[in-house]
Amino acid sequence: MPIPAVAKLLVDRDCLAVAGALAARPSTIDELVLTTGCDRRTVLEAVGALRACGIVTAGERYELDAKALRIAAEELADADVPMDPVIGFGMTDDERQVLKRFFSGRVLDEIPMNRAKRLIVLERLALEFDLGRRYAEPEVNEILAAFNPDVSSLRRHMIDEGMLDREHVDGVNTYWRSGGRVTGSPSS
Repeated sequence: MPIPAVAKLLVDRDCLAVAGALAARPSTIDELVLTTGCDRRTVLEAVGALRACGIVTAGERYELDAKALRIAAEELADADVPMDPVIGFGMTDDERQVLKRFFSGRVLDEIPMNRAKRLIVLERLALEFDLGRRYAEPEVNEILAAFNPDVSSLRRHMIDEGMLDREHVDGVNTYWRSGGRVTGSPSS
């Protein structure tokens, strides 16, 4: 089963709609047209593409093969995704090597336990915050969540290491960048 093809299909809106409908229950083409709101041709193309990747089977009704989908998801999760070059922006060659160990694409897979490596990761994350700007806690969380879901640990580490400062006034936490290097803007 070609894993990149499965991933591409499941980010296609129509294929995702058909796969979602089939996840709920096995269906005919006519039932899928009603459920998804897509036209017949679109549904036929989506079902054909999903069958070609092996995640939809045909019988009396079309059915999502949950086992095949699970296998594809596991293989995709195990795939070695290189760090997005924008993550290395503003960092030295040695720092980029450390970042490559912890980032897949733009996602921070784990927060380093080693302080020296963690500082490099935090230094990179600090680049996401504008100098002189104050951020409400939800804004900080949103920025950090783009990299890793453990925003509270990242926020705490950034404060502990002097990358961010925090002020608590009238029940509201406000943050601002207080450390890290200054570079131009990375290209997204």
